[in-house]
Amino acid sequence: MAKVLFIAGDFVEDYELMVPFQALQMVGHEVHVICPDKAAGDIIKTAIHDFEGDQTYTEKPGHNFALNADFAGLNPADYDALLLPGGRAPEYLRLNSDVITMVKHFADSNKPIAAVCHGAQILTTADVIRERTISAYPACAPEVTMAGGIYANIAVTEAVTDGNLVTAPAWPAHPSWLAQFNQLLMAL
Repeated sequence: MAKVLFIAGDFVEDYELMVPFQALQMVGHEVHVICPDKAAGDIIKTAIHDFEGDQTYTEKPGHNFALNADFAGLNPADYDALLLPGGRAPEYLRLNSDVITMVKHFADSNKPIAAVCHGAQILTTADVIRERTISAYPACAPEVTMAGGIYANIAVTEAVTDGNLVTAPAWPAHPSWLAQFNQLLMAL
């Protein structure tokens, strides 16, 4: 089974962290979640985003999530795959040069990378999606295009795989997104 690294931060989308974290463990993968400037046992706050008929998603307080690995000293070469959940965290995580270096390691090594919703913001900043078909929350479509990616305007319940990248617009795509990501993990 694969060893999967998640990069998350405060106000990560609750479902986009909790569900993949539990589901990937359920099928036998080892999963570690890190956050810049935090260590194993530290807490990050999550946010619940919902689609309630407004012009954009709504946001409510989520759960506290205990990290299970240290950011400092982590070697991405020790991991087989990367997962980038969405929410508000990616907008500031992408400003951390160590995060970007880690993402580039996974891309340059052609290791499986899954990103959902605003997780694509980290991929665009890392400059790893040129000429790749990528889905993301629709508000991120201009960023995907400006970074040289091909934005996949798919249903919120769907996901797209392009080589080692598996992306989806939001948490309603979990069944498709996680199934496609798990296929890549099982092929390792």
